[in-house]
Amino acid sequence: MIMHATQTTPPTPVGRIKRFGEFGPAYEVGEPVRRLEDDDWLVQIVVVETGETADYRLSRLLNDPDAR
Repeated sequence: MIMHATQTTPPTPVGRIKRFGEFGPAYEVGEPVRRLEDDDWLVQIVVVETGETADYRLSRLLNDPDAR
């Protein structure tokens, strides 16, 4: 019997507004996009000021501060 690994998404603060570092622009956290080879995840984000979307590493996102 062949067992297939399931790809469960990690806990992600979807909807939370965070900043790139202490003084960087604010962004809104979206849904996880895909798992990377190093077991990190890419998460879709939206930069609040410009509306630009991008994929951002979950490990970095979790270390960024919440926007005030």
